[in-house]
Amino acid sequence: MNLKRIFGAALTVLGIGSLIYAAVLYVNASGGENYKGLVIYGMLGLLFFIAGISLVRMTKDEA
Repeated sequence: MNLKRIFGAALTVLGIGSLIYAAVLYVNASGGENYKGLVIYGMLGLLFFIAGISLVRMTKDEA
């Protein structure tokens, strides 16, 4: 088991969860409120998702 791949997968799942939460905030936002949380969760989710995917892709299998 490669620790970098596990950490990359965890970051990817965390990013997906954060992006889904940002989408739920966007759907439930009414009249211009709570856009601060939407931007924060969206940016963090995108950052975690991209970092996790790149970490999984760049890690070589050493068996």
